[in-house]
Amino acid sequence: MKEGIKQPKPLPEPNVDFYELAETLPADELAALKQVREFMQSKVAPIITKYWAEDAFPFELLPEFKKLNIMGAALEGYGCRGGSGLLFGLIAMEMARFDASIATFVGVHSGLAMGSIHMGGSEEQKNKWLPPMARMEKIGCFGLTEPLVGSGTGGGLTTTAKRDGDTWIINGQKKWIGNAPWCDVSIIWARDVADNQVKGFIVENKTTPGFSVEKIQNKIALKVVQNGLITLNNCRVPEENRLQQDSSFRDTAKVLRMTRFLVGWEATGCQMGAYENALTYAQQRLQFGKPIASFQLVQDLLAKMLANVTACQCMVARTAQLHAEGKLTDARAALSKAFTTARMRETVAWGRELLGGNGISLDYQVARFFVDAEAFYSYEGTYQMQNLIVGKAVTGISAFV
Repeated sequence: MKEGIKQPKPLPEPNVDFYELAETLPADELAALKQVREFMQSKVAPIITKYWAEDAFPFELLPEFKKLNIMGAALEGYGCRGGSGLLFGLIAMEMARFDASIATFVGVHSGLAMGSIHMGGSEEQKNKWLPPMARMEKIGCFGLTEPLVGSGTGGGLTTTAKRDGDTWIINGQKKWIGNAPWCDVSIIWARDVADNQVKGFIVENKTTPGFSVEKIQNKIALKVVQNGLITLNNCRVPEENRLQQDSSFRDTAKVLRMTRFLVGWEATGCQMGAYENALTYAQQRLQFGKPIASFQLVQDLLAKMLANVTACQCMVARTAQLHAEGKLTDARAALSKAFTTARMRETVAWGRELLGGNGISLDYQVARFFVDAEAFYSYEGTYQMQNLIVGKAVTGISAFV
């Protein structure tokens, strides 16, 4: 090198944790989070685009998943991972940073299915089901949404359960159920015809006559997650498989409160992935002889994306604290879900815009986050429904019909 010629300064690596949120974890939980990050980076990232394009799930990764020992994070006892709500959220965020579908798979199994049993099951049920689910020997799903009932699940479930001696006869359908086409256990919510109250049931998919699942085809988002249309035709479920602590939709809502704030973490991770890939692209993409990252308008977009990500991270971190303190109300969970998914939509759109024509190609990753964001925006309650929950809390007046 000639004297006086400066070497170009190395560019900084993308930093999607600008305010060092992960560093607030205790050492053992931070180590677990880094293990998840390494797994997602080394095992998932290299292959996930292929599976996304093929609408398929990477089953060969399940043995490696088991080694992470993260199922049942924030659930104590019964073989569950346990730990803080912050760890629970950061794991979901870290997974969604690399792929929204993998985060959803874990959220459905560990959060919705295991969470339902942990919150609503008897001691016998928790001891029977949670340890094998924590070890991923049995995978679960959560059947609430129906073909004709989405936002109205609180009072309008068409799936029915009728008591017949020591068994229940369940009839109906459930739609958009993640993991359903291949999992072992379904948490099915049905309306008891005797008292018109919603009750939960643990249904064993592969051994219950009358239980069938059809894989939902032609999705444009979360293509790696296998969603199913469940049909229950005179399914007989023993009374011992009814969630013994659940007697109305209020009990179902306890699970949804937890998982709504989980979606806030996932939505934050989704925009982190879009930002990270857009920044890397901007540093490498040359126009007019220089990286587009040197252009003012590009830097403006990146700064706005990072601001959205950071604001969402801070919001969901506080939500985790409220959950740990027993102060996470439906309205607080709803506001978190609504805000983070709205900001996510904005952030991934800016990422797609920054890439120009390449923004619609899976080869550059951002397109995957862009379309997957649409599922986060809708599931676990739409944006408008969350705002009505918040509106009722702040005004004291319900706007629900």
